[in-house]
Order: sequence, then C-alpha cells, then structure tokens
Amino acid sequence: MSQAPATAEPLVQSTRHGEVLHLALNRPAKRNAANDALVAALDAAFSALPGDVRAIVLSGCGEHFCAGLDLSELSDRNVFEGILHSRGWHATLDRVQYAPVPVVAVLHGAVVGGGLEIASACHVRVAESSAFYAFPEGQRGIFVGVCSTECCRATC
Repeated sequence: MSQAPATAEPLVQSTRHGEVLHLALNRPAKRNAANDALVAALDAAFSALPGDVRAIVLSGCGEHFCAGLDLSELSDRNVFEGILHSRGWHATLDRVQYAPVPVVAVLHGAVVGGGLEIASACHVRVAESSAFYAFPEGQRGIFVGVCSTECCRATC
C-alpha cells in the first residue's frame, strides 16, 4: 500500500478525549473514499493504539463517513496482486474488528461499499439521520472482496 506524502494532512486524524481516542477518516474532498494510503493510515492507527485507551470513536471528516473504494485510483491487477490487495484490506479490518477496546462508528452521509465494510468491522454503529448505505459493487462489475463476503459466509 502506498503512503501519503509527509507534507499532506494526515489521512486519519487522531485526537484524544481522556481515555477515548477519536479517529477520523480525512479525505473530505473525496467523500473519504478509501484508497490504499487511507487504508494504510487506518491500519497504522489501529496498530499503534495507546495502552490507556478505553474506547475508539471512528468517524469521517466532512459530510460523509466513507464513500467506499476510490474508483479514480482503481487499477488493473492480476490475480495475485488482487489477492494481496484484498488481504491488505482484510488485515486492516481485522485490526478494527479485533481491537482490544470497543470501536464505535459514527455514520453520516455516504456509508457505501468499502465504507459500509469499515463500519461493519466496528463493534457499535451510531447513525445520524443523514446516513445512507449501499453496496454498488455489483453494478460496477467489482467483486466485493473484503469483509462483506465473510459476513455473508458466517451467516449462511
């Protein structure tokens, strides 16, 4: 996964409120659409949780939680590259799902595709009235390759 340039705003903003860590996806101009750099930043944030944190709140900067995969950065991948990419998302969402403290998602605006998968990995989801949800991958010919297929498998 690629990293953001050092001079850029952090892709995941982190603030503390006592024992609560607030993480905010920070690509508001892109509706917080997830690219490789954002997923890597989310992974890094969940990999380095301070030991005294008792809860995590995950939200999105701007008007949307996360509009899913950033299609403008979608690239052709061979099967091997596609599997590695999908496993990177899996590893990140596993860090969220298996975090040692409760993770609360604050959902607003678009909670779409990969954004819905990120929200699904959280332990508690609180939706504002502006939140809307979708899995548009099928309409775009994209395989849903992260947690949603696992969630379906787990309930079958």
